[in-house]
Amino acid sequence: MKKDDEMRAEYRREDLGKGVRGKHCAEFKKGSNLVLLTPELSKIFPSNEAVNAALNSLVEVARSASGITRRSTRTRAKAARAG
Repeated sequence: MKKDDEMRAEYRREDLGKGVRGKHCAEFKKGSNLVLLTPELSKIFPSNEAVNAALNSLVEVARSASGITRRSTRTRAKAARAG
């Protein structure tokens, strides 16, 4: 075995617990979008639910700030055809 393939001295195999082969395989096959948060953000958003809630809220704010509604887009399209 190469020296690079060995675990560091400060790690002990028994501290790592028992590994489970293919533990996340089913989730991976379903498809996922893994995003790594900075340590600062992971303190603020401790779960995927917290992250999703914050992002959904941000999307709502962005949509309301843009001023585009279904009606305004139809009106623009109608004006473009007429003009």
